[in-house]
Amino acid sequence: AGQPVTLRGMSLFWSQWGGRYYTAETVNWLADDWKVDVVRAAIAVPEGGYLANPSRETARADAVIDAAIARGLYVVVDWHAHDPEARAAIRFFTHVAEKYGDRPNIIYETWNEPQPPWTWAEVVKPYHLAVVGMIRRIDPDNVVVAGTPNWSQDVDVAAADPLPFSNLAYTLHFYAGSHRQGLRDKGQAALDRGAALFVTEWGTTQATGDGGVDEAETRVWWDWMEARGISYLNWSVNDKDEDSAVLRPGTRARAGWPVDRLTTSGRMVRDHLRAMAD
Repeated sequence: AGQPVTLRGMSLFWSQWGGRYYTAETVNWLADDWKVDVVRAAIAVPEGGYLANPSRETARADAVIDAAIARGLYVVVDWHAHDPEARAAIRFFTHVAEKYGDRPNIIYETWNEPQPPWTWAEVVKPYHLAVVGMIRRIDPDNVVVAGTPNWSQDVDVAAADPLPFSNLAYTLHFYAGSHRQGLRDKGQAALDRGAALFVTEWGTTQATGDGGVDEAETRVWWDWMEARGISYLNWSVNDKDEDSAVLRPGTRARAGWPVDRLTTSGRMVRDHLRAMAD
């Protein structure tokens, strides 16, 4: 594993809807202009995603992984689901681990946001035991990030009953307009138990993706993560008409986006990533 490193970057949008951004051009532009060192492929599972079309979504994952490796970036390979789909997840991650597991760029995210009613002890932990256990038989050492209950907020619950794997972190997600000190306290409780945290998705907005940009609370979160060496990826590289998207509606998929095509959130996040890279 070597030395811990704090990664800062961008998440792509649900692959079945945001797939036109799943290109080397996007990855390279984010590296060159936004100065990211990690990108996240949010491989959709429900709603026309992997469960409906596994070959198409796997190809999108491979395209982003290949581009990240070529550019020297880390890549979070995110199973973007809310419900447990262990058999499909094992099939998908077997492919990823067998094809790319020898590359240090790979970070496995095995369940994006377990939603209620899926509890840690009964559903989420057994799921990770199966899926991460399979990954570890192929790839013993690349980092795995394990989703936690209540849309990846209950990291304190997971840390109190941890998974028995090394090089594993727990997923913490926040939206600055909705989640404040109470969620940071849960994060600190997990850290105090010795858990590692990884913010594979966060937003400047409310959890709905709208409600405007909460710049003040975003900055509190940035300081909190930086002080603790926690890696973080902003949601999302897309032009959907919502405040959390970094591109204004109608922005071309071809990269090279001028600053005036970025949303308020997009400009703020880009400025921050560029400043942190200096």
